[in-house]
Amino acid sequence: MARGPIDAARQAAGDPVQQSSATVAQLVGRTLAELGVGHVFGVVGSGNFEVTNALRLAGVPYTAARHEGGAATMADAYSRMSGLVGVVSTHQGCGLSNAVTGIGEAAKSRTPLIILAADTQAAAVRSNFKIDQDALARSVGAVSERVHSPATAVADTVRAFRTARNERRTVVLNLPLDVQSAPAAAQAAAARPAAVADPQPVRPAAASVRRLAHLISAAERPVFVAGRGGRNARGELLALAAHAGALVATSAVANGLFHDEDFALGISGGFSSPLSAELIQGADLIIGWGCALNMWTMRHGHLISAGTVVVQVDVEDAALGANRPIDLGVVGDSALTAADALAELLTLQPVPAEKYRTAENAAAIAGSSRWNDVATPDLSGGGRIDPRVLSRELDTILPADRIVSIDSGNFMGYPSTYLKVPDEFGFCFTQAFQSIGLGLYTAIGAALARPDRLPVLGAGDGGFLMGISELETAVRLELPLVCIIYNDAGYGAEVHHFGAGAESGGGPAVDLSTVTFPDTDIAAIARGFGADAVTVRSVADLEAVRAWLQERPARPLVIDAKIASDGGAWWLAEAFKGH
Repeated sequence: MARGPIDAARQAAGDPVQQSSATVAQLVGRTLAELGVGHVFGVVGSGNFEVTNALRLAGVPYTAARHEGGAATMADAYSRMSGLVGVVSTHQGCGLSNAVTGIGEAAKSRTPLIILAADTQAAAVRSNFKIDQDALARSVGAVSERVHSPATAVADTVRAFRTARNERRTVVLNLPLDVQSAPAAAQAAAARPAAVADPQPVRPAAASVRRLAHLISAAERPVFVAGRGGRNARGELLALAAHAGALVATSAVANGLFHDEDFALGISGGFSSPLSAELIQGADLIIGWGCALNMWTMRHGHLISAGTVVVQVDVEDAALGANRPIDLGVVGDSALTAADALAELLTLQPVPAEKYRTAENAAAIAGSSRWNDVATPDLSGGGRIDPRVLSRELDTILPADRIVSIDSGNFMGYPSTYLKVPDEFGFCFTQAFQSIGLGLYTAIGAALARPDRLPVLGAGDGGFLMGISELETAVRLELPLVCIIYNDAGYGAEVHHFGAGAESGGGPAVDLSTVTFPDTDIAAIARGFGADAVTVRSVADLEAVRAWLQERPARPLVIDAKIASDGGAWWLAEAFKGH
């Protein structure tokens, strides 16, 4: 029956017949739960108390973080490793601003994530919490959405969820306090959100596929590099590579995708072993599958030799050629494009070609594609352990079924390259914003996404101390999290970068007191949080790690590894070329 003006007036006046006993905050929480969000992380204040509890009552697990920045990155890592949309819950104003670095990382990484941000009511222009939350979200690349009214609450929430999941975006859903506390419209409260259809993968144009197949057929030394957008295409990419005679590699974020493949080169870019870098440089065709081919993955272009044909496959046209000139851009889902290209290649080349997949290359890859197999001098001594020796030993000590999370810093290549992972869901790399201090948060979110695996964190002392409040969260959650702290008593990247001239005798002494610190007993601090801890200065000290693993207690282990100076890690020079 159509509503007349009297009905509308009664509803506007707050007629209880037209309203529900549920509030809008409760309706938003229930709606997100029914849409299938996986886990909510947050710090609860007055502005987000009710919506957080509504999610919990609807069955969504909740983790209380010690800081909103921690909550945001935990949710980011959870979403990446679980395949579900994560949720962050924040107070208005300062709660959201505390989370901004984590939100920026997620947005730059295109993580499907929803931030439920309480917001001041429009009339509260003098509120201490008043900021332009829409502008703040957009400034770091997130999508800003809003629950506008009780009547539109469900539609607004569904729209935010669709944007997050189907467009792989980080969405800040603002919840004004006056709208939150209003009674939900009866019709909206009684309704259930319709299931959100899965996004349909983009099939490439036939002409693009034909051109791609001809380029593959003509190549003698093809290399495929899979990025974040290729993580769903392992089988299709390997089938095409086998027929094309191509070697395969990944960007850092897709590390593990080609685990245990005979012709896999590992990570392409600054983390590549010398052999892997040499083989990528020797390619006459490089195809990026859902990969940005940016300065990190291509070493500022040094991995692309003169005359090499470069192809990029991505679901977004704007991504094609965004970082470097390409010879062909294909708009399409990586899995569909690889499958279609193989079908076309079979008409040009019915029999699989050897090309770059020679027996000689297979033997070389088996023996030298990982840094673990590359001989390096042992810098250990004076109460400090070589970080390469430390990482190599831990790779053999820690169980293979692991999920490794990485903080940012001079140390970061060691756990990234030396610690083998079982698949692309065994490695979580929150580095799109290049912020240090996100590692512990990342490890907690990843651990909750994959409780079947041993969580491992690689962090520097600076980054770990920056986020150490969340060690209490890991203890409270009873996570058997192994935290490897590469402790050089400073911000190592800056120490080596700015001190490089003085160390080599090529310039005047540089005052590094702004980036160096007294040695910190991180093991003692960790015990204060309730974690187990061990100080490592030599290989012999790692026996304590073996003993801990045999017991596997329900609490973290912090390895305070006092590392020897590496003079500046090999990837450091690559990193600073971009600044």
